Amino acid sequence: MENKRPLIILSGPTAVGKTSLSVSFALKHDLEIISADSAQVYLGMNIGTAKIGEDEKKGVEHYLIDVCDPSEDYSAFRFRKMAEKAIETIYSKGKIPLVVGGTGFYIQALLKGVEFDDDGPDEEFRNKLNELALNKGQSFLHSMLEEVDPKSAEAIPEENVKRMIRAIEYHHLTGKRISDHNLEEASKEPAYNAAYFVLTDDRALIYDRIDKRVDEMIENGLEDEVRKLLESGLDPSSVSMQAIGYKEMIPYIKGEITLDEAAYQIKLRTRHFAKRQFTWYKREPDIIYLDRRDFSQSTEAMCAFMEEECRKRGIFK
Repeated sequence: MENKRPLIILSGPTAVGKTSLSVSFALKHDLEIISADSAQVYLGMNIGTAKIGEDEKKGVEHYLIDVCDPSEDYSAFRFRKMAEKAIETIYSKGKIPLVVGGTGFYIQALLKGVEFDDDGPDEEFRNKLNELALNKGQSFLHSMLEEVDPKSAEAIPEENVKRMIRAIEYHHLTGKRISDHNLEEASKEPAYNAAYFVLTDDRALIYDRIDKRVDEMIENGLEDEVRKLLESGLDPSSVSMQAIGYKEMIPYIKGEITLDEAAYQIKLRTRHFAKRQFTWYKREPDIIYLDRRDFSQSTEAMCAFMEEECRKRGIFK
């Protein structure tokens, strides 16, 4: 690890408390934070993404928040390129980057230097797949994926149209299975001397926090936020509007379901997302688990543990 530059990562399931812990740790060690969140990059998407506010940042510099228009696509490839640029900026200041977020594949893409070996999207083919999903349904698309890449079909739920299309498109462009490619890339040595922390807690407590967070989002104006995005001309099928909380509010706004039904769907989908996050971390090597119960929920105690682990790895002198 001597020739590798330092990187600290704090991940974990949604609603576990990554934001407050990351700011506390960054303040203590003069770090700067890079967001590894697939939705907080978008301007105007604040309530539904639980985006960190200026007061919560407490003066800590944050990168990759509010840097994309909601009409733009955001992917692991784009995240990696933007995160690497932010990392260089932070190193140039003589500081250490702290990557924070729950999108595991984004973190893996950065940590392992994952290569995306196709030549970019085939827009015509992608549009065709989108039309198939709309006209024949998500199950039809999932069956297409199962034919070309059974492992991906097992890992990607039917409601995640974006990832299904990406996997089918990858096979179309390269003749390879994206599941095999991802496995090869994941086995690479990390590009950094990293301390990869995963914050966790009792699942029942996390699910309870999810329910409360969704209720607060609705009380704080999630409906108005989604309405404004749609009124601005944003396509409901755009990548940004597939984010949890936004996708479920659209049928409510159209009068197809009640607000209670929309809230229930957001809570359910968020819980399923948290479950998939737990599954992802089980596959990742060199994880340092940080269970809130082991520290009596104390931020100070968790920060002290993180500092000790970073010192063991030579990240802090």
